Amino acid sequence: MVLTLDSINLWAVLLAALSSFMVGGIWYSPLLFQQTWMEGCGLTELDLKNSDPRLTFGVALLMSLLASLFMAFVLVGNTSLLSAGLYGFGVGTFFVSSALGISYIFEQRPLKLFLVNGGYHILQFTLISVVLGLMS
Repeated sequence: MVLTLDSINLWAVLLAALSSFMVGGIWYSPLLFQQTWMEGCGLTELDLKNSDPRLTFGVALLMSLLASLFMAFVLVGNTSLLSAGLYGFGVGTFFVSSALGISYIFEQRPLKLFLVNGGYHILQFTLISVVLGLMS
């Protein structure tokens, strides 16, 4: 089977990416894990203020679009919402978080940082897949 852009719902990809992007904004905000994340990364409020938000958020949105597009291709022909959610959970857990875990153990990064970042990516890919599953 050859997969083309015709085989996916681009509106679903866009909505999935925007959903993922917005959840990331909440996840890494002061409401949830900003302080833990900053401590784990060694960042300060000044570091955040000195960063270019257009570049940071622009690249984050682009990466969310690419992740959503990839998941749309993975889920082609898989219309069950439960199945889509499980695929996303699996990608977030067994691909992304495990890859982060390997890097973090060698880099001697804090466990809390792994839990914050890994947890976000599990949620991110699950959400992307559920949105795609709902709109297929």
